[in-house]
Amino acid sequence: MLVLNRFTVPTETQDGFRDQAHAALAALARTPGYRSGRLTRAIEDPAGWILVTEWESVGAYRRALGAFDVKVHATPLLALSLDEPSAFETLASAEPGADVVVTASDRAAEPWR
Repeated sequence: MLVLNRFTVPTETQDGFRDQAHAALAALARTPGYRSGRLTRAIEDPAGWILVTEWESVGAYRRALGAFDVKVHATPLLALSLDEPSAFETLASAEPGADVVVTASDRAAEPWR
């Protein structure tokens, strides 16, 4: 599972944002089910930032959000992200030089049930 939290950060607040994002990323990285993460900034527009994290499952990500350190260090930052979908399930992947591997969706066939 991939989580992309996008931010628009004015130039004058980027130092504080970066420190807050580093603390959030460190807190998330200490939780079970965390696979990887990175803080990225748009090349074309330095105000555009994305915190990207990868998780072994939706459940692992949701449990991580309940961890004390995450509530203290990551939740305030995540609350500043743009209001848009941020959690995505992986449906196909490919390692370098390998074939595409298709994965079934974890979503219920009938989510209203």
